[in-house]
Amino acid sequence: MAESKLIKRAALIGLGAVAAFIPAGISTADAATTKTTKAAAKKSGTFLGSAYMTHYGAVQVSVTVKNGKITKVSAPVYPMGTFRDQQINAQAIPMLEQEVMQAQSSQINNISGASFTAQGFYMSLVSALGKAGLK
Repeated sequence: MAESKLIKRAALIGLGAVAAFIPAGISTADAATTKTTKAAAKKSGTFLGSAYMTHYGAVQVSVTVKNGKITKVSAPVYPMGTFRDQQINAQAIPMLEQEVMQAQSSQINNISGASFTAQGFYMSLVSALGKAGLK
């Protein structure tokens, strides 16, 4: 119960992305996602999420949807300013893209060692999926 209050409080102060990385069980949110997916089943195209500024630089996600199914995810913009950024994101971005393809939604796991990139990726992903009519 206390965890639920913490998540709600975090969402109210702008840290809602933190809650997205908590594993979700079967819930009414899953049912809503299913309904949204069915309603958007005929929507197709490539949707670019808003760029989200992280501590190390911007992250932006592009999602291609065909008949309501995510067929491609990429991050055309992500931090590459330092050699360390390049090392981290060379591993993290493909892992995040794979998570989205498997989940077919924004319910993805965090990437250890790339928390800032993962949060930026998530926020941009939510934006792109919103434009596509998905969650």
